[in-house]
Amino acid sequence: MLKQRSLLGLPVVVVVGRPNVGKSTLVNRILGSREAIIEDSPGVTRDRIRYEAEWNGRHFVVVDTGGWEPTAEGMALKITDAAESAIQEADLVLFVVDSQVGAQNDDDAMVQMLRKSGKEVMLVANKIDSDRDEIDAHSLWNLGLGEPKFVSAAHGRGSGDLLDEIVSALPEFGRSRIDDGFRKIAIVGRPNVGKSSLLNAFAGETRAIVDDAEGTTRDPIDEVIDIDGRTWRFIDTAGIRRRAHQASGTDYYAMLRTERAIEGAEVIIMVVDASATITEQDLRIISLAEDSGKALVIAMNKWDLVDEERRISLEREIDRGFDQVPWAKRINISAKTGW
Repeated sequence: MLKQRSLLGLPVVVVVGRPNVGKSTLVNRILGSREAIIEDSPGVTRDRIRYEAEWNGRHFVVVDTGGWEPTAEGMALKITDAAESAIQEADLVLFVVDSQVGAQNDDDAMVQMLRKSGKEVMLVANKIDSDRDEIDAHSLWNLGLGEPKFVSAAHGRGSGDLLDEIVSALPEFGRSRIDDGFRKIAIVGRPNVGKSSLLNAFAGETRAIVDDAEGTTRDPIDEVIDIDGRTWRFIDTAGIRRRAHQASGTDYYAMLRTERAIEGAEVIIMVVDASATITEQDLRIISLAEDSGKALVIAMNKWDLVDEERRISLEREIDRGFDQVPWAKRINISAKTGW
């Protein structure tokens, strides 16, 4: 698999920290727009998400990660593993600490992990909204990572100075924007149909977090993948639950980003759970793909779970529900097993 960094020639900044310390808010501040989904609860960011950022003519990749926990289990462990994998790709790590609560035991544990990584680390004291907050946050020196960079990601205080520090610390390459020109493929579908498993099957590694819980992917995930000598940019999107005007919070922004991913793609892979009844959500996504005018492939996933009785009923559902896209290529797959 090809890494985005080697293809784009851009240095990589990875943002890490405990859950709910403001990592995604800081990423949005760096980008100058609301790209990363934020909500006032832990665990909103789950996969590691890459964005391209620019400051004073310097372009770089910023990677938003889920909350790191030293004693994580289940889904939290997968999120922690994804964050640690992202660190291995970094030229610079921004370690974000919530200055309002100070350094916690988990912060100390993360410092030890970061030291073992051998990466350059910049300590960011977030939620600094006043001079008094800045004075109180000097205690973060005790983490042993040098002088904290004081910012309020939510309100912008200190963000310009932080960006100056970031670009000064980055390697001297990638000063101009590079368009890789690779053909874009959006992977879409309702929650829990196997979109991330399909991306991982293409990539040959666990790139997107896979779990039985609905809504594991919140942001679209860009991945550049080499398959049989040809390079493609795949976008794994969040599952579409409802129409944008009916959604709220993280669902609303995830829906908008999924629609934008479809508009930016040349090919759409619509993933359907073949083992379950085709739903209104499936039909709505098909309509969205049809309206986009893009090439469409319908991947009937979990085919290993489909028995003869289900195949008969599935054909009837397809005849009724997908009649508006008879031109779409349909394939039967099992993303989990690679079949």
